[in-house]
Amino acid sequence: MRTPASTYRLQIRSSFTLQDAAALTDYLRDLGVDWVYLSPILTAEEGSDHGYDVTDPSAVDASRGGAEGLAAVSKAAREAGLGVLVDIVPNHMGVASPPQNAWWWSLLKEGKASRYAEAFDVDWDFGGGKLRLPVLGSDDDLDKLEVVDGEMRYFGHRFPLADGSYAPGDTARDIHARQHYELIGWRRADDELNYRRFFAVNTLAGIRVEIPWVFEESHAEVSRWFRDGLVDGLRIDHPDGLADPAGYLARLKETTAGSYVLIEKILEPGEELPENFDCEGTTGYDALADVDRLFVDPDAEAPLDALDARLRGTRSPADYQAMIHGTKRRITDGILHSEILRLARLVPESPELPRREVADALAEVIASFPVYRSYLPFGKDIVVEAVERSAQARPELGRVLDALLPLLLDATGELGCRFQQTSGMVMAKGVEDTAFFRYTRLGTLTEVGADPTEFALSPAGFHDRMVRRQERLPRSMTTLTTHDTKRSEDTRARISAISEAIPEWEAFVDRMQELAPIPDGPLAALVWQSVTGAWPASRERLHGYVVKAAREAGNSTSWTEPDEGFEASLTSAVDAVFDVPEASAALEGFVALLEPYGTSNSLSAKIVQLTMPGVPDVYQGTELWDRSLTDPDNRRPVDFERRRAALAALDAGAPTEVRDELAKLLLTSRALRLRRDRPELFGGYSPVNADGPAAEHLIAFDRGAAGSGAITLATRLPRKLELSGGWQDTSIKLKHAVHDTLTGNSYPAGETQLARLLSRFPVALLIPVS
Repeated sequence: MRTPASTYRLQIRSSFTLQDAAALTDYLRDLGVDWVYLSPILTAEEGSDHGYDVTDPSAVDASRGGAEGLAAVSKAAREAGLGVLVDIVPNHMGVASPPQNAWWWSLLKEGKASRYAEAFDVDWDFGGGKLRLPVLGSDDDLDKLEVVDGEMRYFGHRFPLADGSYAPGDTARDIHARQHYELIGWRRADDELNYRRFFAVNTLAGIRVEIPWVFEESHAEVSRWFRDGLVDGLRIDHPDGLADPAGYLARLKETTAGSYVLIEKILEPGEELPENFDCEGTTGYDALADVDRLFVDPDAEAPLDALDARLRGTRSPADYQAMIHGTKRRITDGILHSEILRLARLVPESPELPRREVADALAEVIASFPVYRSYLPFGKDIVVEAVERSAQARPELGRVLDALLPLLLDATGELGCRFQQTSGMVMAKGVEDTAFFRYTRLGTLTEVGADPTEFALSPAGFHDRMVRRQERLPRSMTTLTTHDTKRSEDTRARISAISEAIPEWEAFVDRMQELAPIPDGPLAALVWQSVTGAWPASRERLHGYVVKAAREAGNSTSWTEPDEGFEASLTSAVDAVFDVPEASAALEGFVALLEPYGTSNSLSAKIVQLTMPGVPDVYQGTELWDRSLTDPDNRRPVDFERRRAALAALDAGAPTEVRDELAKLLLTSRALRLRRDRPELFGGYSPVNADGPAAEHLIAFDRGAAGSGAITLATRLPRKLELSGGWQDTSIKLKHAVHDTLTGNSYPAGETQLARLLSRFPVALLIPVS
């Protein structure tokens, strides 16, 4: 099996096609990248920028470059010595525009008689034999339906007519009543939907790849890529939505002849991949969380908790466990209530098991789940624990919970299977997409795949995790920024610096709340952290972010019922930093205070991520400073010509200093080149300890199999280091003479002062001199 030394993620879309990616391979090679990593490329909804709404799995999307584009990027990659990794989406299909999806069109036209009825996950009995589509503004809009050119039309929506269902002179409402689908008001989706979706997205319908022919047809084009030698590996989107993730991965390995496979799996602290998962690892959210916490000052936890309590107007800070239980119940009782009711319908109703109580009990168990899902029989103890916690919290449900437990533990039963598919949906919507916008004491901590109650990580704790990663998942991906991160790596690095400037942060928040008040204290903390981290940013970008953040939090406004007055106060607060001189000065002053320490954090986190155990990924454009916020902000176009020119200048000897963005490009290119060209330097992991008064400010490790490989040095808590007098006489002991790939300086074996090693940059990447 060919394995990448590193990857570089590109967002493929109509404005940046596969042909554009092909033209970039020489730059990626020069940067040091080993494999190019492509976002989904199968045919998706017209105009989709992300590609996760596949409508035709049998062809590469023409708007993204088509089959010719994939052939071009593969050829160019081969000529540049690069491998190719592609993101695929097995869990769901895009159904927003039925005419674009032949599978869905057939289902709507023929109902249960359609060949594709088995492919989609529909509860026909609940819908009275009809598929419910929540597309109407309200049920009264049935009178607005029209029949045009042999199709049912509702404004821009088009639906097929069943054979024989049209009769001249009948109303559109009459004809609609004869279809295999029922158009309903969109608000009814929360309780009355009868098909499985991706999370709560009605336009992404789940498919059943556990059925052999569905797997074969949905993966026929993917299989061709490997037969034709176009692609070397796959990234699997959302495997937690599948009925049988382990079975799917085993089948995929057969299809790809054992090729490299990564899964988008979020691991909670202490959680590990099931042993029967046939893959090389995850897409790196777990690594991201570990790296971030190295650069958060543990002493900041108590004062940030106190500030959180003050902003909430309470005596105590937010209780995270209580919060996420509440937000998950908000999801189970709201936008995913249809999924809970479907689970409840699988339990035979009786006086002892009334459906309402069964649904309540199932929702309570899911809200008590500590991880995204179990993979029975792996994770059986987690299910038992969640049921026990539910019984303690809700003793009145004890009888129902006792009856449900054996059903939930039965991996062969439909309830046990569907429960596993559902728990992750609730976790994602209730935690990542809600609680992470409510639990705001430090934005670095509320990132995809992280547990924000783990505030900081010591070097010793980090080393322990890296030793385990090297032993168990040496080919798993590491990352700092993705298309899904809520704040990019450099934004978070600056926010982490807030933990070393608590008095100044409190004063800044109070000043901004005077000048540009936001009438939601916890949200105000999130907004001013995010603006600080992303600055400088345009008014338009910040407007979009603060409104999205507030709607996701759902405390003061929401997606379904936006509060125009509150949202106006948010955008007015953003406007103040552009239009009110005092607010502008306060922001600029606070950013200036954090800037050198945020820069140090950025470079340090990057060198750690690029050299730690695993396969490092660079998200497009982040080889230079990137201070993005949540999507779509983090999917903006990238100026690759600027990066190409900057790399050429560096290679020609252009000087760079710490705060120059070329410093990050220097670090990234040298680390990637070293990993690609000198793999023998990255075969193990051992901590490198410092001696002296500032030892706690160093994170350092040797990647050699026997302690003689590449040595990474990085600075943590840089402001504290500066205020305490710098490195002073803190030193490390070098076993061999070394050369710093970043500065070109060489050092002899023996005791070496960190003030000397880190005199130019807060990081170093040392290699043995033979």
